[in-house]
Amino acid sequence: MLTFLGFAMVITFMYLIMTKRLSALIALIIVPIVFALFGGFAAGIGKMMIDGITKLAPTGVMLMFAILYFALMIDSGLFDPAVRKILKLVKGDPLKVSVGTAVLALVVSLDGDGATTYMICVAAMLPLYSRIGMSPRIMAGLIILAGGVMNMTPWGGPTARAASALHVDPSDIFVPMIPAMLAGVLAILAIAYFYGLRERKRLGELHVLGDEIDHSEISVSQYPDARRPKLILFNGALTIALMGALIAGLLPLPVLFMVAFSIAMIVNYPCLQQQKDRIAAHAGSVLAVVGLIFAAGIFTGILSGTGMVDAMSKSLLAVIPPALGPYLAPITALVSMPFTFFMSNDAFYYGVLPVLAEAASHYGISAVEMARASIVGQPVHLLSPLVPSTYLLVALSGIEFGDHQRFTLKWAVLVCLCILLAALLLGTFPLYGSL
Repeated sequence: MLTFLGFAMVITFMYLIMTKRLSALIALIIVPIVFALFGGFAAGIGKMMIDGITKLAPTGVMLMFAILYFALMIDSGLFDPAVRKILKLVKGDPLKVSVGTAVLALVVSLDGDGATTYMICVAAMLPLYSRIGMSPRIMAGLIILAGGVMNMTPWGGPTARAASALHVDPSDIFVPMIPAMLAGVLAILAIAYFYGLRERKRLGELHVLGDEIDHSEISVSQYPDARRPKLILFNGALTIALMGALIAGLLPLPVLFMVAFSIAMIVNYPCLQQQKDRIAAHAGSVLAVVGLIFAAGIFTGILSGTGMVDAMSKSLLAVIPPALGPYLAPITALVSMPFTFFMSNDAFYYGVLPVLAEAASHYGISAVEMARASIVGQPVHLLSPLVPSTYLLVALSGIEFGDHQRFTLKWAVLVCLCILLAALLLGTFPLYGSL
């Protein structure tokens, strides 16, 4: 009975959000409550939900302040010099333009917001592509590949979802994955280099754009009044210190971002009204993500509290060939590509991953290792027609969605495989579990 209820709940949840009958936020709250009541768990449902929300509170806090911190850094103009330098260096050389596009996208996508990344990168690079005669498909492909890798940061979304679904610390997922992510970054730069050489051979090297564009006025900040060019060194040092403390694990992730955000806000915007304006400017992004995390607490709390996830994992173990069970970590990494392409991140991380993780635990594979494996497919996920921001990218780039998919998908799979291989070689998650 519990197995049936569990799978029915997950399938109902996935159906409702994939057919857009309900938003993920509402479905995460309503669907588990209905199934818990139907299963006769009315007496304990309140405690299950509170337990789930309590476990996810640190993740929600971390996401809230991480999004605000990076939004603040962009608003203040921290990344403006890097963007201007990249644009000045690339000039009219197709090779430099291609590699510069990848580097720019990697820098800008640090904030975890795909739509913002696409608007900034396309606005900066499309004029260069148009003047030189390079294909905008290359630009769009490199931008989305970079966004896919940087989407694996704790504030990007998938890592937070995996952490909340499996009740593990986001930093325990992210920090060990950094070397594997760097392998993905190197793969993207190699792809950019390959296309840059090909376009240079096709178009020739042009040195006509360096003096035509005034790079001094280019900014990634959308709020001119919020720029603080005199504080770039301070903001850069603060961000480096934050990343160092994050990797070293000096303090819990939520606390690090709370402290860094507070310091950045006081130094950059000492006026109370300025502080209110900065928070209000990004409140929509924060609410959308944090609300989803707390709603997921109800879903995972009921899924665990009722015993559904245990029953589902036992039934899954019964159908998985014993020879494949110990390989569930790399299998999860591989299936994360098609699963997150054909279904939303919410459906995969809250519906499928907990069942796979519980099954993997019987083979000695920990929940955090499964969480790391589950985020490998993110470069492919962003090419899904279920991702709204991708439509913005192709619209801004002036290309067709189908052309974008055909051009980029093979490279997205290659980047994912590079991340997977690096993770296995470095022991980030095991190739083979043991009983």
